[in-house]
Amino acid sequence: MTTAAPSPPLASATEPRARFVDLVAAEWIKIRSLRSTPWALLITALAVLAFNVGEAYDTYRYWSADEADEADEAGRRARFLRDGIPLQEAFTPNATMVLMLAAGAFGALAIVGEYRSGLIRTTFTAVPARRSLVAAKALVVAAVTAVLGVLVAGASFWLTQAILSGRDAGVPIGHPGAWRVVVASALLAPVAALAGLALGALLRHAGSAVVAAFVLLVVLPGVLSDERHWSAVAGHATPYGAWARLVETGVPQSPYPWTTGGAWLVLALWPPLAAAVAVFAADRRDL
Repeated sequence: MTTAAPSPPLASATEPRARFVDLVAAEWIKIRSLRSTPWALLITALAVLAFNVGEAYDTYRYWSADEADEADEAGRRARFLRDGIPLQEAFTPNATMVLMLAAGAFGALAIVGEYRSGLIRTTFTAVPARRSLVAAKALVVAAVTAVLGVLVAGASFWLTQAILSGRDAGVPIGHPGAWRVVVASALLAPVAALAGLALGALLRHAGSAVVAAFVLLVVLPGVLSDERHWSAVAGHATPYGAWARLVETGVPQSPYPWTTGGAWLVLALWPPLAAAVAVFAADRRDL
């Protein structure tokens, strides 16, 4: 009798673990494939530009009427520049609120949409590494909204100063404080988007997440007063409070002023903390 030769071991059928770069690419395809994404970003950009450009145009149009009692035109422009009004009109509070609200809703819907459609179950089945998957989503959301923030902040500064230059009242990007206004305004978009992503991962309901983002990013800073120490400190810790301090010109008027270094720290800490909340919520909670 002859003995049969041992058969070779079967090849492992286990799929290779997805690399983080592959997860980022998959999340980018998800966002890019949605028809609503470019329209939402375009409408947001146009709305932000409209608020900023409209403010600058009003100043240009009513320049003489507002200053009819001033005889010295050169002195008028000097005071206009000294008070930092060109930088104030480069990115207005109304435009800031629109940008934060839109970016927060974008971040929330980026994850809530998958829970609502049930796609999240398929996604987590294909990629059990939830933390890596949500981290990739956070990175893509932050990158997309960061580009949005840079475009609208840069375009707003260029357009508003071009309009004000018609009255010889515009300033160049090298003017003291100009870069600070542009960078701080651009950072608001990814900060708000990641905050919305975290709220979406926690609440898992589109309406609730958008409302929560509105309350956290827009309503809360307006409720907190600068007249009391604890309230002022809480206001300084919000993205809007940090932005307001960075774009402020002259001596701070608050009895409890915040430092520019502290304001930059706030804007730097919100994104990683929000991303960590989103990752933890998706990893620890059942579907």
